[in-house]
Amino acid sequence: MNKQLLEQQALNVREHVIRMSTGGGCFTGASLSAVDLIVYLYNNFLNITADNLDDPDRDYLFLSKGHDVPALYGTLAEIGILEKERLANHLSIDDHIYWHPNTKIPGIEFHSGSLGHLPSVALGVAMDLKMRKASNKVVCILGDGELNEGSCWEAVLVANAYELDNLVYVIDRNHFQANVRTEDLIPLEPIHNKFTAFGAAVTRINGHDFDDLHRAFSRFPFSKDRLNVVVADTVRGKGLPSIQERADRWFCNFSAEEVEQLLVELHGDTTTQLTSETLIVR
Repeated sequence: MNKQLLEQQALNVREHVIRMSTGGGCFTGASLSAVDLIVYLYNNFLNITADNLDDPDRDYLFLSKGHDVPALYGTLAEIGILEKERLANHLSIDDHIYWHPNTKIPGIEFHSGSLGHLPSVALGVAMDLKMRKASNKVVCILGDGELNEGSCWEAVLVANAYELDNLVYVIDRNHFQANVRTEDLIPLEPIHNKFTAFGAAVTRINGHDFDDLHRAFSRFPFSKDRLNVVVADTVRGKGLPSIQERADRWFCNFSAEEVEQLLVELHGDTTTQLTSETLIVR
């Protein structure tokens, strides 16, 4: 693992996310919480490159929490699957880069946006691979609030019933569901125990610590013939102290000036840090 490379790439992806947070905006806070997870997976776990997107031996990533797609777009651009200049087309009618994943974008395996759907899609792919005795890995990234969808837990039951140890569900545990904290709406804890009770092999990590991520995924599969679940504790708005862990930073549409200020803040200059009074809520 090249930690310096991962940190630089994660910083670059966060810049992409911030730049996509204008001209119509995007789900900025949630996207920033998922950046490190996605960057790590593409660089150190998944066999997915610009050259093997149609190769049946490639691995698969399904972004079930589709509103985090700016983090995925940014990562695909950083690893050469998507042209970086196309990110400027976000929400343009001349391109297919918008608020949720679209299979017309290289590297996107399946449409998503309606929460709770892709765990079942991912387990279907994993089951097919298992039946064909293929060695591909399948990763599905879910939001913690998404777990309120009963279909997610049905998928966990089915994945364990069919012993899909080639499948990993990664939970982006940023403790927010839309504009409310998960534990104030429908409490999820003890989340580790719940997945274990459903039969999965579970590990809980710091989703922003590349060493922690590497230790976890280096043990894949966590247990033979069981679904793998990674509960990754993350911070909504990670990298921007002015919007971190704020319920009103679910969806952001910043002005061009605000974007430039946020980019400065991302790079550690707190003298120009935006405050809740100066940031406009749209």
